[in-house]
Amino acid sequence: MGRNGLRGFALGAVASLGLGAALTAVPAAAAPSTRACGPDPGYARMQDCVRLNQIQVIGSHNSYHLRAQDPFWTALSGFLPETAATLDYSHAPLANQFSDQAVRQIELDIATDPKGGRYATHRVLRLVGQPTRSPDPTLRKPGIKVLHVPEVDWETTCTTLRICLSQIRRWSSAHPGHVPIAVLLELKEDATPDPVDLGFVSAQPFRAKDLDELDATIRSEIPGRMLYTPDDLRGSARTLPEAIRRTGWPTLREVRGKVLFLMDNQSGVRDLYLRGHRNLAGRVLFTSSKPSEPSGAFVKENDPMGVAGQRIRQLVRDGFVVRTRADADTAQARTGDTTMRDAALASGAQWVSTDYPTISNNRFGTPYFAAIPGGTVARCNPVNAPAGCESALLERLR
Repeated sequence: MGRNGLRGFALGAVASLGLGAALTAVPAAAAPSTRACGPDPGYARMQDCVRLNQIQVIGSHNSYHLRAQDPFWTALSGFLPETAATLDYSHAPLANQFSDQAVRQIELDIATDPKGGRYATHRVLRLVGQPTRSPDPTLRKPGIKVLHVPEVDWETTCTTLRICLSQIRRWSSAHPGHVPIAVLLELKEDATPDPVDLGFVSAQPFRAKDLDELDATIRSEIPGRMLYTPDDLRGSARTLPEAIRRTGWPTLREVRGKVLFLMDNQSGVRDLYLRGHRNLAGRVLFTSSKPSEPSGAFVKENDPMGVAGQRIRQLVRDGFVVRTRADADTAQARTGDTTMRDAALASGAQWVSTDYPTISNNRFGTPYFAAIPGGTVARCNPVNAPAGCESALLERLR
């Protein structure tokens, strides 16, 4: 495989690693504010005076991800060092992230596999003389799979969405006092370039029935009592922005121990998911939508710097929930630069995602990692938290 061909292959295969486009159109009407918590409110009072959108937590990016194993990793690092550099990170299993790393938002990349076996063979391993067929039987069964890029970056701590969801459910059930956990799903549909005709497979586009299967899979693994959906936010309102203006997000007491799901995609499959559900009625996922749309409640804004950071702060003031990133492509961990991290935390985005929720995740020798200032699992949002909010009182696991 020639160097130029490999470079082109890598660029196409990891195109999804880039930062997302910014969203605009913020409505003027802000959400109703929660009354001040008052002096020395105590834990019980804090649960009623702070809302879901008035806290900030750390999330992990590509939370399932494991660095490729040798000898493929060594080969990848040799012939595509720049690509390998962006993939040089691993995460602990989901339960460990929740218990040991103060993570309360995760990201799963998912690929549809209705017949089973689509991602059970890694043909690129022919280049290093390894068997191409995976020994993992879960990959040969039908169902939604969890992986980054087929044929290039597939190692994961939970191979299927059902397995990942069961891990979330078990941890949540054992720790019912947690602040809400947000699960960001990126629906993979990108083609995988195959410059030397190894027979690479690509992610299969999601069809309408695949999106219905996605909702059904989540509902089957996460009980209704643990699930917070767009219908719960909307209530009697016609649209989600109207609900945010009229009643706002629920209090921590109302959503303690719950899980909500967000869609990373901002066009294409997102629009298919919204077809017939413009205000997300009956759906499970909150979509990344413009605040002016009937589905507007959640916004993905990966860039927290400059004008984009100001936009995040305005979205938060107006009652919307936002996910942003503290770092990308291992760059900050390699240099120790905290500029993007500090901007993300200051922006008020409710979910600040990182590849380095602890210093132990950083294998590059710098002191870089991203955590909530003060050492708490969650903190009072620096942009919109009510007066008297105390970060140390936001979560008790039991």
